[in-house]
Amino acid sequence: MANYILKRLLLMIPTLLGIMLISFVVIQFVPGGPVERMIAQLQGHGVEATARFGGGAGGADLAAGNMTQATGEGSKYRGSQGLDPEFIAELERLYGFDKPAHERFFLMVRNYLRFDLGQSYYRDVSVIDLVLEKMPVSISLGLWSTLIIYLISIPLGIKKAVRDGQAFDIWTSAAIFIGYAIPSFMFAILLIILFAGGKYFDLFPLRGIVSDGWQDLPLHQQILDYFWHMTLPVAAMVISGFAGLTMLTKNSFLDEIGKQYVLTARAKGLTEKDVLYGHIFRNAMLIVIAGFPSAFLAIFFTGSLLIEVIFSLDGLGLLGYESVMNRDYPVVLGTLYIFALMGLVMTLIRDVVYVMVDPRIDFDARTV
Repeated sequence: MANYILKRLLLMIPTLLGIMLISFVVIQFVPGGPVERMIAQLQGHGVEATARFGGGAGGADLAAGNMTQATGEGSKYRGSQGLDPEFIAELERLYGFDKPAHERFFLMVRNYLRFDLGQSYYRDVSVIDLVLEKMPVSISLGLWSTLIIYLISIPLGIKKAVRDGQAFDIWTSAAIFIGYAIPSFMFAILLIILFAGGKYFDLFPLRGIVSDGWQDLPLHQQILDYFWHMTLPVAAMVISGFAGLTMLTKNSFLDEIGKQYVLTARAKGLTEKDVLYGHIFRNAMLIVIAGFPSAFLAIFFTGSLLIEVIFSLDGLGLLGYESVMNRDYPVVLGTLYIFALMGLVMTLIRDVVYVMVDPRIDFDARTV
């Protein structure tokens, strides 16, 4: 197992490089980058835009003096007509676009190896500080959703397998298909309409993860307030997330129930409960338990994005959305790097959990 872990760790290096290279190349072709956004602000709002982006009085004077010059011919940036090329060059230096693309990429890789993810273009804070600030919200949302999904899906999947084809299985399958077909953000909107003052009841808050003045509340009220705010976001993710795991659990148990060792156990006179939980459970739960890291990542990275936007939860999903909209490339690339690294680590953890659940599995005998 140690050799397999070492191989996987070494394989993470080219994988991360490939992910960052593709992300970096894609960003180079996205229109409306930070320089173009700054130019558009200058053309539309004059010197106020320069002050907004940290230009100060000197930058404002530079913008005001060059706005009247009909230069910028042949510039690679749209809307740069009327701006001095020297000012455009200054903007490129400000955002780091004065260097060739390959040089910027290797500089980024070198910095990322030291976990120096750069500085946000539009916030006076480093990317790593932003990620650390927003991560607890996303982890909290993803962790509670994943745990509740597992607590619902595993017992429900086992019961559906035991009662396969009966009325219970048929009716619960109808509910599962509805949950599978409707995305989480649609459930979120429905829950807001029903329970967050949208049209009917005003029982739960619509914004934030805690109330204002939360830190001044007693501990028990802090806990209640936290879960009060988390109820609707977690419910929206659980409703749309339990369907797949339930069917996976059911099919895994059905596959094991028909095997020879189960027939042998029943022939020895064991009760159905002993056969189910003493023999079938461990083998059937292998794929379910091993899928926990990937399920958590799927909820953490993809499922929470729209939920955080809809409920105004200040987590990584909302941060990523705002960064893409604002073309804040250091934040976009930095969060992608963190997500990719966490995904690779969680995949490795999944394999280790596999061995812990079933020691018969030997990863050293397989190729990576």
